Amino acid sequence: MLPSFISQRLSLRPRTLADLDDCIAMDRDPDVTRHVDGPWHEPDAHRRFVVGRITRAYPDGLGYWSIVERSAPARFVGWVLLIPEDTYGPEVEIGWRLVRDAWGRGVASEAARIVVAHAFGTVGLESVVAGIAEGNAASQRVAQKLGMKREGNVDGYVRFRLTRDGVTDV
Repeated sequence: MLPSFISQRLSLRPRTLADLDDCIAMDRDPDVTRHVDGPWHEPDAHRRFVVGRITRAYPDGLGYWSIVERSAPARFVGWVLLIPEDTYGPEVEIGWRLVRDAWGRGVASEAARIVVAHAFGTVGLESVVAGIAEGNAASQRVAQKLGMKREGNVDGYVRFRLTRDGVTDV
């Protein structure tokens, strides 16, 4: 079981099937999924995809966390993940997705910092990676705020990496 985390503004808890409808609603916002390939416009395939991601058995310490703001604990604002890259590895990726009205308030950075600390402190990883669409400047800024370094471009995605020794303030 994944641990839960609390920061000054956020609560992160393991994502469960109780979050399914919120996740699907978030993904149906075309601005939210504009930079992410997926079955967003095929309701049955979309539901199967999200259910599969929620119920998959990830290695110890890895998975998805739902994000809620402590000031409104019943309101889902997104998720943050730490999973094997492309679900198979061997690298471990970090990622985030937020409902649109949570954008631009530091929520993704705050949640990702918590998960980075978990990745290096509890899980004992040496590095984490992220693949972010070239056009997704906001997510690239989050990666840079985490201290991630750009490694290059692959198939329209910018690859970032953060190593344990590159962590400064997480």
